[in-house]
Amino acid sequence: MSFAEYEIKTIQWAEARRIIPNSTPLAQAIKTLEEVTELLSALHRGDREEMIDAYGDVLVTLIIGADLADLDLTGCLEAAYAQIKDRRGTLRADGVFVKEAA
Repeated sequence: MSFAEYEIKTIQWAEARRIIPNSTPLAQAIKTLEEVTELLSALHRGDREEMIDAYGDVLVTLIIGADLADLDLTGCLEAAYAQIKDRRGTLRADGVFVKEAA
């Protein structure tokens, strides 16, 4: 199944549970922060199963939040990729990419 198909299924799941339309983009962003905290903890412990769960939960909250904002995450990803596809920069020793100034 493609990412876009999982996105649709996630939205349908959220509608069935009345998360959509009863939540807000802000509430989902706060939930995303909670899930990112769980991801950081899993990464720190090196717990692969928890990483998989946390990455998935982050995506679910982003999909729902985007939908509530009348956006789709696939479209957001396409827009972000269009901005970064030709970006140049350097990779620092700590693994962080720093883009060149325009």
